[in-house]
Amino acid sequence: MRISRPALHTETLVLLAALWLLAACNAPFWHSILAGRDPHAPGTWAFMAALFTAFAAAYTGFALLLATRWTVRPLLAILLVTGACVSFYMERYSVYFDRTMFANVIATNWGEARELLSIEFVRHVLLLGVLPAVALWWPRLLSRRPLRAAAVRTGWITGAAIMVVASLLPVFADFASAMRNQREVRHLLAPGNVVAASASYYFGRASRPAGPLAVVGQDARTVATPDRRPTLFVLVVGETARAQNFSLNGYDRLTNPELAKRDIVNFRNATSCGTSTEVSLPCMFSPYGRENYDERAILSHESVLHVLHRAGVQVLWRDNQSGCKGVCAGLPAEQMDHAAVEGLCPEGQCYDEVLLHGLDRVVRDAHGNLLVVLHQLGSHGPAYYRRYPAAFRRFAPACEQDELRRCTPAEIVNAYDNSLLYTDYFLAQLIDFLKTQSGRYDTAMLYMSDHGESLGESGLYLHGMPYPIAPDVQKHVPMVAWFSPGFASASHLDVGCLRSRAAQPVSHDNLFHTLLGVMQVQASVYQPDKDILVPCRAVTARNAQ
Repeated sequence: MRISRPALHTETLVLLAALWLLAACNAPFWHSILAGRDPHAPGTWAFMAALFTAFAAAYTGFALLLATRWTVRPLLAILLVTGACVSFYMERYSVYFDRTMFANVIATNWGEARELLSIEFVRHVLLLGVLPAVALWWPRLLSRRPLRAAAVRTGWITGAAIMVVASLLPVFADFASAMRNQREVRHLLAPGNVVAASASYYFGRASRPAGPLAVVGQDARTVATPDRRPTLFVLVVGETARAQNFSLNGYDRLTNPELAKRDIVNFRNATSCGTSTEVSLPCMFSPYGRENYDERAILSHESVLHVLHRAGVQVLWRDNQSGCKGVCAGLPAEQMDHAAVEGLCPEGQCYDEVLLHGLDRVVRDAHGNLLVVLHQLGSHGPAYYRRYPAAFRRFAPACEQDELRRCTPAEIVNAYDNSLLYTDYFLAQLIDFLKTQSGRYDTAMLYMSDHGESLGESGLYLHGMPYPIAPDVQKHVPMVAWFSPGFASASHLDVGCLRSRAAQPVSHDNLFHTLLGVMQVQASVYQPDKDILVPCRAVTARNAQ
């Protein structure tokens, strides 16, 4: 028996796709917009029906501006698969898909991306995206004469606009209140969130200029200090480490056994500029910071590394992740994530110890003041278990798969804590190395993570939440410093004073000015009140008088 194919007009096909997207790919949106409402109250159902109708009409109207008999199927197929993809991550990790999240996706390399792919992802996309997209080719598309087709299309688009207004009008006060109090919920409406985020990224986003960066600190110069040895300062940029899980900050697990044995200064109240590497990394090296955040200015101006380089400081960026995001543009840099160092790079991805490989050569060949930045892979999720060697599987059982939802909360935390345990070991090894260089250099180290991480609290995983609504665990980051006796003496730094002040708030905004101060660079952009070492240099200077 032959089954006849149904026949539809283009407009009907678009409407059916819009209804499917709203019903099948937007569970996080409906859950958020209806949160706190009585599910049994007629008003709740009326509100939901009004929104569903309005958004279905809006999706249909916008799609009909582009859809023709020849483009409608490919267009809808892309939207269906996109909606299915983004809905998976919104459901699994409570991702809000805004411009920053789109930028994170664009910047993600294959090594990071493959850890976010799973059998569950493939199954989800096949069921909610690919199969409906294939079904688009089942019905026959009916045609109309050109003038009638134009009149019908105009009528549909006009009707869609009227339907949006008519649906929202009875619940407008409620809708306006929800949009005002839950502004970020719009980033959960798929696939409109992806379309809006990509448009904002490519057309409304600030970008790095094709030409030279605007100069920062044109007058920068190193202050000559008689008889002072050169400074070797290592800045470690951590990845996805959250302060809450550092035992140095009171966490009930011993995740920092090695740092606890060293004479470090632990800053307990440090906050990040953003909740993703794409935002935090350029921000923390800029003079603008979170306080005066201006994405366009940050991306178009030099970083503190350029200022230091201009003043005569040797600068080297060593990376075990996805690059410096323009912070080290034009400066010496080494990409270490695929260095193939024996014992450190299983499956093509290196552990962070690779950043120490060859560091003795770098230091030996340097002349004068040297700043080395080590950009960690750190605790980058969701595959926390891939971030540390077998010797650091101390908290067990640990989640050892990329799909976090298949692990218990305890297993996820165990794997994450093991990654912090390895970071603790890595930092301790670095400090021990710096001690061996004290015969030639005054040495010091500063560690600061780029952002934190959610481990399932309130249903949130990973990071990248919009900053205004991001939980504290994504913004409260660990920050640890170590200073050799030679550095403290030459810098007139009272380390005890600094330790006594370590509970005071600090942030990424302090990094720019602290680095200038550490490397003895004077510039008009330097703000001493943002240099975290200044108050305790003044104490030493007064005591010496």
